[in-house]
Amino acid sequence: MADVQEVNEQNFEAVVLQCDKPVLVDFWAPWCGPCRMMHPVLESLSEEYEGKALVTRCNVDDNPALAGRYSVTAIPTIILFNGGDQVDSMIGVTPAEELKKRLDSAAGG
Repeated sequence: MADVQEVNEQNFEAVVLQCDKPVLVDFWAPWCGPCRMMHPVLESLSEEYEGKALVTRCNVDDNPALAGRYSVTAIPTIILFNGGDQVDSMIGVTPAEELKKRLDSAAGG
C-alpha cells in the first residue's frame, strides 16, 4: 500500500525534481479544512498510481520557502511535476477524476 509521501525543503529536489515519474505535490496545512478534504483523495490516488506516479504533500507552514518558490498563495494548491518541471497546477479542492486525467496526461497515458 502506497502512502502519500511528505516532502520538505530538505528532500524536495531528490524526491520531486529528480523523480523519473510524474509527481503530484499537494501544498497544504493542518488547519485548512479543504486540505483535509483532499487527504482521502490523495491516499486513494497514491495507491492507484503506485509505480506510475508519486503522490506527495508539503506542509506550507513548515516549508514556507518551498511555498514561496512555487508561488503558493492559497491552499490546497496541487502542482504536477514531470521530469523536474512544473507542468500543471490546481488551486482548491480538486475532484479525483480531474487529478487522474491530469496525471494520465503527464504520464503519457
